[in-house]
Amino acid sequence: MRLFILIFAFWLTVPVQAELRYTLQPRQIADGVWLLEGSTDNFDKANGGNIVNTGFIVTDAGVVVIDSGPSRRYGEALRAAIAEVTDRPVIKVLLTHHHPDHVLGNQAFADVPIAALDGTTELLREQGNAMAENMYRLVGDWMRGTEVVLPSETLAPGTLQIGGRSLRLLALRGHTGADLAILDEHSGVLFAGDILFYQRALTTPNSPGLDVWLEDLATLEALPWKRLVAGHGPVADDAGPFRQMRDYLGWLDGLLRDAARSGADMNEVIQSPIPDRFASISLTRYELIRSVTHLYPRYEANALQRVDE
Repeated sequence: MRLFILIFAFWLTVPVQAELRYTLQPRQIADGVWLLEGSTDNFDKANGGNIVNTGFIVTDAGVVVIDSGPSRRYGEALRAAIAEVTDRPVIKVLLTHHHPDHVLGNQAFADVPIAALDGTTELLREQGNAMAENMYRLVGDWMRGTEVVLPSETLAPGTLQIGGRSLRLLALRGHTGADLAILDEHSGVLFAGDILFYQRALTTPNSPGLDVWLEDLATLEALPWKRLVAGHGPVADDAGPFRQMRDYLGWLDGLLRDAARSGADMNEVIQSPIPDRFASISLTRYELIRSVTHLYPRYEANALQRVDE
């Protein structure tokens, strides 16, 4: 009887394990440039954390990967997807920032240089284990075996010449304080990382300020890009993502500023109405609640005079 129960329990687990496969479908968006587009939903056990846009560029010397994804399992699936496109080896991984959906696939690329801004490495060193633990709670067994792997190379802003391609590297700050954007000057594809969200509400847990973020958007929009890849959301060939981001950031900044001046408490602010023009953007209410939690204390501190001064 005990053997029967064990066998029955084993077969119950087999379908569950079989479902834990990322179906990654690289899409060519320019000459030598490929995108793997994630969902605009939140982290969930149904999507395994695949809510992120990752990509790769096939150069004469090999493949440059942009972000490794949310788990070891994703990183392995990404590497397999690359191998379906080209037989050239992966030669470098560029990380746009330290958030878990962008870096926890690093284990699958531990045999090649993984490069990031110095600030990204430090933030991942400080926060990586806690973020990985939280991902385990959010998506469960998709994370099995995933551990934090730190970058092995430090990037500086400028031009990276690699395999006949010129990749312009920009060091920005608005999203996390250490944000990398990459312009492939050959194709004009701009990988903006999470400085740019499109049709998906932005996240603010490490942002140094919305004013800094707006300055970064202006820097990116001025580049000679032809196609935009946001960290989250669909590809665009016009400035629509920049307009949407500026509009949303301006509204959010005004909301928090006005609420702080009026003495509103946090619970009142999170219940603020969301303008109709943002109704189609994924997760607006959810991210508004999080952004108020992250940012509102700073607005209150700026608006309220201390009684001991």
